[in-house]
Amino acid sequence: MTPEARLLLEQAMDAVCTQQKLDPQSNIPIDEMQARPSLPIHSPEAEEGLARAQRVLPLAKTLMISALQQLAVEYGFGSSYNVRIQQAIDRVRSVSRVRPDVDSRDNASVFLTRPHTITFGTIFLSGLRSDEGMIGVLAHELMHIADGNADSLRALVSAVSQKASALTGIDIRGQRAEELTCDLIGAMAVRAYVADSPSYESVTRRLARSVEHNCVDVDEGDDDHLSPRNTIRALLAVNPLLVRELVFNRQERIQTRPTRDNPDR
Repeated sequence: MTPEARLLLEQAMDAVCTQQKLDPQSNIPIDEMQARPSLPIHSPEAEEGLARAQRVLPLAKTLMISALQQLAVEYGFGSSYNVRIQQAIDRVRSVSRVRPDVDSRDNASVFLTRPHTITFGTIFLSGLRSDEGMIGVLAHELMHIADGNADSLRALVSAVSQKASALTGIDIRGQRAEELTCDLIGAMAVRAYVADSPSYESVTRRLARSVEHNCVDVDEGDDDHLSPRNTIRALLAVNPLLVRELVFNRQERIQTRPTRDNPDR
């Protein structure tokens, strides 16, 4: 990365994590969710999150499919890859349910033996407090389903991870590569949602909700996942348009609410 691009990336990360602190609908950071006690399925917070997840699932599927097609084009996967993409799309379209689970706590997951269901920990359901945050995580999980049992999108995942590794110097292979690609798909889905649904809120605030649960104080990864903050860094490195929108739209409002004194405003 050029020094200018690296500076913009750091400014975008700062914008994301600043919004996490200021936004009343921000996602709760992962490390805070991990420290919370388990949440019963029928708690008001979990039920509210489940209702949101089930409501936006059809839209998340549509946005995720568009993001997958766009990513394949961006990385030069031509007509020979179309069969794999169509099979992936068919798997995504078959998803119909979000299942709450106490033991999953702050995680969401898919079990490919149950390809029609996304399982959400009740703490995670309650910690995603906006449609943007929920769409981003749903699209992430849908990408796992799109990849399927046979890792049919492995070549695309590898292309994304190689580019991210080259730009950041972070070693991104194996399951880490798949998780990063899922995060990228989630961010792309949210970006499309923000573009298609004008709001009085700033573009930066709404875009930040796709990744701000990674704004942690305890920044630890594992064999399958980058650390949360490195996840933001790698995701932004391969998505320069998102970087620019986060940095240059910090104060912008893409639609102003009408007022009683000036109804045409």
